[in-house]
Amino acid sequence: MENLIEILRHKRTLVADGAMGTMLFQRGLKSGECPEKINLKRPEILEEIVHAYIEAGAEIIQTNTFGGSPLKLKSYGLDDKAEEINSIAVKAAQNAAKGKAFIGLSVGPCGKLLKPYGDTEPEDVFNSFKRQIGAIASFGIDIICIETMTDLHEALLALKACKEVAPSIPVSVSMTYDATPRGFFTIMGVTIQQATDALSKAGADILGSNCGNGSQNMILIAAEMKKYTNLPILIRSNAGLPKLAGDTIIYPENPEYMADKAQELLKLGVRIIGGCCGTTPAHISAIAKVINIFDVTQGSPIIE
Repeated sequence: MENLIEILRHKRTLVADGAMGTMLFQRGLKSGECPEKINLKRPEILEEIVHAYIEAGAEIIQTNTFGGSPLKLKSYGLDDKAEEINSIAVKAAQNAAKGKAFIGLSVGPCGKLLKPYGDTEPEDVFNSFKRQIGAIASFGIDIICIETMTDLHEALLALKACKEVAPSIPVSVSMTYDATPRGFFTIMGVTIQQATDALSKAGADILGSNCGNGSQNMILIAAEMKKYTNLPILIRSNAGLPKLAGDTIIYPENPEYMADKAQELLKLGVRIIGGCCGTTPAHISAIAKVINIFDVTQGSPIIE
């Protein structure tokens, strides 16, 4: 396959996959269970999900390792299984993709508050990310996807761990922002400009936002990010904000709506578009069709 970064710089927009957790819940994951435990017990489910997203048109597949750092796994008593959990997830994705998609290691928050706001030492967080990334550094993955970050300090520690343990692998860093009357901020009070500037300086290859917002807010976030960076931008919107219907979580944005909004992201020059919570292969299929038409009829701008 061609180099992912070169594709983004000179050729076209890439389609990312949709939600992993949503697909796992459809296959029996219970609320409160550790999603990564499935890697140990039913890795064939991971291959099934990867295959479904590739059939839908996804060109970047993320592994079931969002909570795969030892600190996060410790809350389930699985920290001693971190290397196994991450390696199984990567191998399952590679087996199912068969070279048809780029493989990205999903790296989510550790689930702890760092000092001085919490009781967790930054060094412990850094070492935890090093263990997770080190477990797959030699597996030939295409990108490391640090995502759903609300603490800029934690995101920078994860990025530093990537650069130290796997310096040859491109890294995307995706923050989660909340809409306020004064603009978009992470829950830790970080602005889009502050995050973009700091992560760019620290060596991120791709910047983005995922989770916490539906498509319309993500368009606003992407437009704001474009003011502060020339790096490729990644957007993975939720299928709207979830609502409860009895015991069922409902996401209001259907595939057609998200595909329509993807056109606005494309016009802004967003270079990777996928989905987060509530999105399925049906959403990705609709988004992929829009991206393919856009690239054929208008082309994608080259990033200098």
